[in-house]
Amino acid sequence: MQTRMTAPAQAPPAERAPGGAVTLRDVVKTFAAQRRGAAPVTALDGLSLDVQPQEIVAVVGPSGCGKTTLLELVCGLIAPDAGGVDAAPAALMAQRDLLLPWAGAADNAALALRVGGVPRDAARERAGALLRDFGLTGFERARPHELSGGMRQRVAFARTLLAGRPVLCLDEPFAALDALTRAEMQDWLAGTLAADPRTVVVVTHDVEEAVVLADRVVVLSPRPGRVVAELDVDVPRPRRRTDARLVALRARALEALGT
Repeated sequence: MQTRMTAPAQAPPAERAPGGAVTLRDVVKTFAAQRRGAAPVTALDGLSLDVQPQEIVAVVGPSGCGKTTLLELVCGLIAPDAGGVDAAPAALMAQRDLLLPWAGAADNAALALRVGGVPRDAARERAGALLRDFGLTGFERARPHELSGGMRQRVAFARTLLAGRPVLCLDEPFAALDALTRAEMQDWLAGTLAADPRTVVVVTHDVEEAVVLADRVVVLSPRPGRVVAELDVDVPRPRRRTDARLVALRARALEALGT
């Protein structure tokens, strides 16, 4: 089940939130052992990162290097053990879409508004308008099982935008999609963020995704995570994956990852 994906020409003013800065300075985060006799796990150790307002930063690194922990720190879901985190209010889009199976697409997208006290009809109207901008006209009442993977991710992203936070933290947003849909969604997201700029920190294992989406790519070391490289992506949008500059940046990122 597919529809044509287009980015909105302009986001509704009620949904717009100006981008805010994010700063992490010498952050350390350690988690207690999960089983008796095991050692505590230090996810991040001395990590520093600055993200400018309305900048898109992609964070790449090996599995277990603390990428999701970094997003949870930015969103204020956990606190660092040492160092400091200074971030504008942030909304997290998790790896799984986490849509409510009994609710329609508009009601799922409107969840953040409802939690914030917006009446149901007004929340549903705002969510429905954004979904139509996202190419989901006619699917406002569709339940998650009636939507394709890409459509579900658009609903989840609409819910994240409607939270009204100036910072968006995206945790492997397209990891569960097939390669073709993933590429389509990357292009769609790039267009959507161009129409409605936010400060974005996106975690991904896909280096190509990072250079296609981001203004800057930050490479983390194996656990405990530290920044080992930062690559500016000074390539105009829209970007072509075969652009020699992107291919070269991808190679540099892979080299920094040791692959």
